[in-house]
Amino acid sequence: MLKYRNDPRCPSNGFYTYDAFITAARSFNGFGTTGDLATRKRELAAFFGQTSHETTGGWPTAPDGPYAWGYCFIREQNNPGAYCTPGSWPCAPGRRYFGRGPIQLTHNYNYGPAGRAIGEDLINNPDLVATNAIISFRTAIWFWMTPQGNKPSCHSVIIGEWRPSGADTAAGRVPGYGVITNIINGGLECGRGPDNRVASRIGFYRRYCDILGINHGSNLDCNNQRPFG
Repeated sequence: MLKYRNDPRCPSNGFYTYDAFITAARSFNGFGTTGDLATRKRELAAFFGQTSHETTGGWPTAPDGPYAWGYCFIREQNNPGAYCTPGSWPCAPGRRYFGRGPIQLTHNYNYGPAGRAIGEDLINNPDLVATNAIISFRTAIWFWMTPQGNKPSCHSVIIGEWRPSGADTAAGRVPGYGVITNIINGGLECGRGPDNRVASRIGFYRRYCDILGINHGSNLDCNNQRPFG
């Protein structure tokens, strides 16, 4: 699934391991273990689809296609503070909480709750997400399993537990992979018609569904969904 995660062309080379993922996953009851076998596989395909887009190193003519290059990055690619020394400009102040890990955890309002949930001080040590693979996966799974503000959890959507409210229906938000994109980055990607970032998320998801031998389901994009308020 993550064919090039150990490729020397990827900054993540050797960081994301199977054992780290399994250890992290066991910290969250229900992740990848809820429902029938198809539901469990679909959750893994959706989780890796979204996180692979967040960490992609793929390009249109990449070997094996752009969707074979998930988990190529650990830190946010386009942030000038991504490779600086914590505590020095441009990391501080306000630049310490850029994207890290599979979900590209960002902002202190995510680092704080994520750290409390997994028992790590990520406010004072945010780079743990980029240097400890188990912690890195735990932050991603924490985000996946936890409702974000007025948004449902990604987990509840993909297992079929979430039911849209009247406001959701009016906003075009319907059960399916697309509303997970809306949860993660709807303010920038959803409700604006076709978007290359949304297409990338779908491309990874379809690849993993095919590998796991399950159908893709419906409502894969969020092109006509208004973002959550």
